[in-house]
Amino acid sequence: MSQDKPIPSPCVNICYLDDKDICQGCYRSSEEIIAWMRLDNDGRRQVLANVAAREAASPYVARIN
Repeated sequence: MSQDKPIPSPCVNICYLDDKDICQGCYRSSEEIIAWMRLDNDGRRQVLANVAAREAASPYVARIN
């Protein structure tokens, strides 16, 4: 049985935490950033789902309609 390759970090090297403790580059919380290396792929997928929801709700993301 082959092991899945680890899902890569969503870090984009724009590291700035807002007043809600969310990175404005990758939309992870500081806790998610710290935990990333210890998470299995299921845990990483959950973080990425959180990231997608935060990014979609962000007033700073340009939207093309």
